[in-house]
Amino acid sequence: MSFSQLKNNKAELFNKLQKQLEQSTQVGTVDERFWKLSTDKAGNGFAVIRFLPASNGEDMPYVKLYSHAFQGPGGWYIENSLTTLGKKDPLGEYNRELWNSGDEQLKEQVRKQKRKLSYYSNIYVVKDPTNPENEGKVFLFRYGKKIHDKIMDVVNGDELEGREGINPFDFWTGANFKLRAKKVAGYPNYDSSEFQDSSVLEDHDDAQLEAIWNTQYGLQSIISPDQFKDFDQLQERLNSVLNLKGEKKVEEMTETLKTRPNFNDVSNMNLKPDKVEVNAPVTLSADDQPEDEDVMDYFKKLADS
Repeated sequence: MSFSQLKNNKAELFNKLQKQLEQSTQVGTVDERFWKLSTDKAGNGFAVIRFLPASNGEDMPYVKLYSHAFQGPGGWYIENSLTTLGKKDPLGEYNRELWNSGDEQLKEQVRKQKRKLSYYSNIYVVKDPTNPENEGKVFLFRYGKKIHDKIMDVVNGDELEGREGINPFDFWTGANFKLRAKKVAGYPNYDSSEFQDSSVLEDHDDAQLEAIWNTQYGLQSIISPDQFKDFDQLQERLNSVLNLKGEKKVEEMTETLKTRPNFNDVSNMNLKPDKVEVNAPVTLSADDQPEDEDVMDYFKKLADS
């Protein structure tokens, strides 16, 4: 670059500098395998996607993952839960102990550090108005219970409505999914999302569909044992985050919570509080949780900042 170019291209060089600095301040790396719906400033977003069948060598077209994300006095606890693998998890055991104490303050503690549920599938992007370069490509997609419920609804069909169930993950008899995001009471909402009529994906022939199938990602790696810390490692991290020394009795936790700031208070965070029935059974299940993938992203951003 000559000196005259340096002088005449000040604005362009400044824009490049801004973009470079913005990228350099981002924590972590973006996993290009994943697709996420883009939304405008009002929180609205729209795209059409197609859930894809099980990848080569796998039996199911989705996997589910339980995880925890909350802040304690000793820092952030963002970990995959061993309950995903059908094993005991130290936080799950600890939450159960707190809940069964009957103390309402400890129950509130449990609600704020309970597990989150996420589903993962391969998808084909049919239409992405905000990012048209994604169209015609295969991605991984993380979604929550509300979208999973819509999948279950179309699978089960409705006898009263005369609507037969379909396999939305099927190339030939599945259906495109209109994914709509709206901001309701300040939070993302996907209630207006819906499946379209059954159709062959993009009217492709079998050779084209097989080519798409061959580009899909394996899902089992997401929940493979190497993605989880062992029980003792998680216990050590939990003790550090909650300032627990050894095995602290539940009775002692009541007094501890009364004398320290509430580090799990989400009233000032841009998070939707969980709805919990007062007399809810002691299941500590994630099945009744709202859409959590946005919450998990928010927690991770806070932890990384």
